[in-house]
Amino acid sequence: MLRKIAFGLLFAAGLSIGVRAQDAAGTIAAVKKAMGAETVKSITYSGAAATGNFGQSKNIAGPLAMTAIAGYRRAIDFEQPYSRAIGTTMPPAVPGAPPPQPGAFNQGIAPNAAWAAQIEIYLTPWGFLKGAAANNATATSQRSGGKAVTVISWSPSQKSPSGQPYRVAGYINDQQMIERVETWIEHPVMGDLHVEQAYTDYRDFGGVKVPGKIAQRRGGFQTFEATINEAIANPANIADLLQPPTAPGGGRAGVPGGAPAGGAAPAPPPVQSEKLGEGAYRITGGYVSIAVEFKDYVVVLEGGQNEARGLAVIAETKRLIPGKPIRYVVNTHPHFDHSGGLAPFAAEGITIITHDNNRDFLEKALNNPRTLVGDALAKSKRKAKVEGVGDKRVLADNTRTIELHHVKDLEHSDGMLISFLPKEQVLFTGDFNVPAAGQAASPAIKTLVDNVERLKLDFHRHVLVHAPTPDRTLTKADLLALLKSGS
Repeated sequence: MLRKIAFGLLFAAGLSIGVRAQDAAGTIAAVKKAMGAETVKSITYSGAAATGNFGQSKNIAGPLAMTAIAGYRRAIDFEQPYSRAIGTTMPPAVPGAPPPQPGAFNQGIAPNAAWAAQIEIYLTPWGFLKGAAANNATATSQRSGGKAVTVISWSPSQKSPSGQPYRVAGYINDQQMIERVETWIEHPVMGDLHVEQAYTDYRDFGGVKVPGKIAQRRGGFQTFEATINEAIANPANIADLLQPPTAPGGGRAGVPGGAPAGGAAPAPPPVQSEKLGEGAYRITGGYVSIAVEFKDYVVVLEGGQNEARGLAVIAETKRLIPGKPIRYVVNTHPHFDHSGGLAPFAAEGITIITHDNNRDFLEKALNNPRTLVGDALAKSKRKAKVEGVGDKRVLADNTRTIELHHVKDLEHSDGMLISFLPKEQVLFTGDFNVPAAGQAASPAIKTLVDNVERLKLDFHRHVLVHAPTPDRTLTKADLLALLKSGS
């Protein structure tokens, strides 16, 4: 029976594993020869591309809106390794917002970058072969998608946060071309995040085979695509190609959206709290949360952007309201910078409340295998519990009430919740930010005001997840004034 179950799982995955072992070194050499990659130490390729805003889409379950990248160019020095990708971006149009404006794509990946960034180098055909040659690769024959392929697998010297090795696998067709490369990296929401990059339409550029089409998927979502029309192996000016582009007015541009550098993460800001009313506290020192005391339990509004913040909010809540369990944490919306702190709550058995549009995604993501993450949820062995909200949900007992309302017609997220505390007359919102002085309010502010008026919410204080700078008390009048003053 166990053998039947195992065979069924393999069949469902579309693979027949371990048909025969192969000589990995010989296979790597054959692929290098077929691709003209034997002497490739660096490369630059260019064309047109597009990137998706992974984890920040209107519907968290996708598909992702893609930002076009004109003049896309990536240069990689595999000896360091170092990579630089540049281009001119044009975001998609947003209904009700001003026309999108061109921007700059500038992604630098330095030799000391974290593995989660370096994979952009090792997912390429040439980077993959270099990693395979240096890291005791293995090769097996399998069937994938109904055809025979050779799979080369290897693990880098870097280890995941849990201490488990990473794994990189490349799929080689009968023409000795790399069709796709896949790996798994740690992610605070999605656990072991599957990343794969597919290659088609190979063309010959000076004796080196380069894919004409590149497509990357993360967690099943297409997050990058490119059409390549030029490529040069071992360019003489590789050092110049790796430099950041020149910023307007001289100097070098920064690296927006670039790879994180290696080394320890910066310490989170110290947690502070203030009383909003009896049994209700605003917790600051990062993304703002609110802890609310009920008769027999506690509710936390907003879990924070990462595990460190989530743990800090839990600890501060327990200090402020000792002796009562946290029963719920309310997720304003599922964008990764607002759901990245949910895992430590799930690790304690705390139920996550989110909008119905997010429920299935968060439940699946947080309950993915977490062998690489090494976080509190992975160590707890618990399954995350997620409950959904439709248009409205009320949490209440004989001491107080919290109203949770869905924000309708919002472009930023179709799964946004706002919280209203009638007793304290407090409105709590996420991502309806106060604009900088002299700047117009975003279209999201008008959407929030429309919903506040539709729901007839009467509040004296408006608490934002992203506290304004400088941090100050905001009122309902302040919110309404944003639509008129533009400041």
